[in-house]
Amino acid sequence: MKQQYDLIIIGGGMVGASLACALLPAAERLNLRLAVVETHPLPAPGSLKYQPSYDARATALAYGSRSIYEAIGVWSALAQHLAPIEHIHVSDRGQFGASRLHAAEQQLPALGYVVENHWLGAVLMDHLQQNAGDHIDFLCPAEVTDIDFGSDVNSVHLKEGDQSRVLQTSLVVMADGGRSALRERLGIQYQAQDYEQCALIANLTLDRTHGAVAYERFTDSGPMALLPLTPLDGAQRVALVWTLPSEQLEDVLALDEACFLQQVQERFGYRAGRFIKAGERAHYPLRLVVAQEQVRRGFVVLGNAAHALHPIAGQGYNLALRGVAALAERLIQARDAGRHWGELTELQAFFDQQLSDQKRTIGFSDQTMKLFSNQQPLLSLGRSIGLQLLDICPPAKTVFARSAMGLDSPAPRLK
Repeated sequence: MKQQYDLIIIGGGMVGASLACALLPAAERLNLRLAVVETHPLPAPGSLKYQPSYDARATALAYGSRSIYEAIGVWSALAQHLAPIEHIHVSDRGQFGASRLHAAEQQLPALGYVVENHWLGAVLMDHLQQNAGDHIDFLCPAEVTDIDFGSDVNSVHLKEGDQSRVLQTSLVVMADGGRSALRERLGIQYQAQDYEQCALIANLTLDRTHGAVAYERFTDSGPMALLPLTPLDGAQRVALVWTLPSEQLEDVLALDEACFLQQVQERFGYRAGRFIKAGERAHYPLRLVVAQEQVRRGFVVLGNAAHALHPIAGQGYNLALRGVAALAERLIQARDAGRHWGELTELQAFFDQQLSDQKRTIGFSDQTMKLFSNQQPLLSLGRSIGLQLLDICPPAKTVFARSAMGLDSPAPRLK
């Protein structure tokens, strides 16, 4: 096992694994030495298998994310089990305004895709294991307990079971999610805004085909999103993401299945059909969290460890993935030019490049949530007029659609 690496990625989830995959196309040419540290055991090599589950949690991928995964080389495998979003319907309950986006109008096969998280993770990890060669070591299960930052090399303290050791690396990327204890030990400060809301998540069965339509429905109790899922045993499934005031959560969780379906139906309406079954309900509190320090010398914070957004419009993971692609491209360019990966000027240039994307995406999610949570009559009327104008103005709709699909960012160069 190596003791020195060019890069150590902390976290082998979707963001960390995507970064490792993004560096693979150039790994042999550049003789990269990478390590992925993950607290969970590594799956057996060649064990890629789709295991359908009614209650599988899912992520919405913008069309631009497809371009990234195509460049990485995993899209053909991912595409075996995902649901395309061919239409998006946005409406405000009790108001006349609505807006519709169609993939055909944008001359694309889909506006986005919905993939089950366990399938995405399995595809990424299988791709790494099949193609890593001598360039990637998987340190699993293991935990990074501390990092000592040096002028040229960082010392990463690793605990594997009862054993401890220290690894050397030019660069550490922390992609271990939004509940990292390590980031507190490293003194990374965060700005946080509590929305006093919770996201309730459940998969539902419809009495008809979902028609590849994704819905964003704004109600007086919070936004409700329905995302199309792949069928299971002939059942047409959709993923519900319902934003609720925190004080209402316990009452909704206490409902039996019939009453829960009735309440969802009452809030959402019958546009998507009738809801006839509900799976397990999960929930999490909603906060806007942004790391004040996302880069330092020899160190980068990515994904939920860097920023957590409101789920409205489903942009959180797509923003993280664009950061992954931009960092991988920057690192490959630096290596080609003989520049040190860990130099602060190099990493600061990456962050400056991403900052406008972060501000735009975070601002859009935050302001949309606040706009559609306000029930003042004049604002409600203004929202309806705005949605209706967007629906009948093709140029504005195209600009909005391309931004939502992540097509205003070029595909990364990863070789």
